[in-house]
Amino acid sequence: MKAWLLAASLIGAVASALPEAARADILGAVNLARRSGCDAAGPGALRANLQLQKAAARLAGGASLRQALAEVGYVASESVELHFSGALSDAQISQALSSHYCQSLRDPALREMGAERRGGELWMVLAAPVAMPGAADAQAVSRRILGLVNAARAAGRRCGSTYFAPVAALELSASLSHAAVAHSREMAMSGDFDHRGAGGSTPTDRIERAGFGAYRVVGENIAQGAMTPDEVTAGWLASAPHCENIMDARFTQIGIGYAANLNSDVGMYWTQDFAAPR
Repeated sequence: MKAWLLAASLIGAVASALPEAARADILGAVNLARRSGCDAAGPGALRANLQLQKAAARLAGGASLRQALAEVGYVASESVELHFSGALSDAQISQALSSHYCQSLRDPALREMGAERRGGELWMVLAAPVAMPGAADAQAVSRRILGLVNAARAAGRRCGSTYFAPVAALELSASLSHAAVAHSREMAMSGDFDHRGAGGSTPTDRIERAGFGAYRVVGENIAQGAMTPDEVTAGWLASAPHCENIMDARFTQIGIGYAANLNSDVGMYWTQDFAAPR
């Protein structure tokens, strides 16, 4: 999750000296610059967001961008703070944005904004909300990760310095998924990112509790921060030890689980449990 702080000083007549109509439509001014500034057609229009408006008010009160977003409960995958001092007509805001902040302004991921004006000062927050998968998405998320994992296994892959030849597909196991969900939820609640769970539990302890039965071999991958099935799987495949678990021919079954913590910078916790029955 990315956060940026930008500031500008617009020297000229103070805002209080401007006609009210010239200071009214901040969202329109930003969208004008977003649509037609920077010498190219811009992305879609930003939407007003009440949480971001409250976050901008907290910026005006001295909070950092991270603090402001956390206080209003807005979980952002990307966010930008803009602070203007001086003359604040719509035209001046659009001109300043187009002249100095094209890279941020034209980011298509940024879709919402809020603003707070106090005298001759203006604070704005532009952000992209995190789309966290919920409990209702569990089957679709599991199917997507399973498909990505089995595609990697079918193609063969180099994990670090070791090449793994193509291997058979994994089957999704209900008991392994139960263990994976339980560990993800535990990490989300505690904030502890570790294979060792509450009371010192290990992956083998957890799959035994979940009723997997006798096994020959067990493995586990965990991750934090990724927001989509594609992102978390790409991260695992890019890491040699995690990739090795995915490509290990000894494993025949997999369990997949995730949990969200909206009050943490991490956001999402993920678990893959691997095993082969005896």
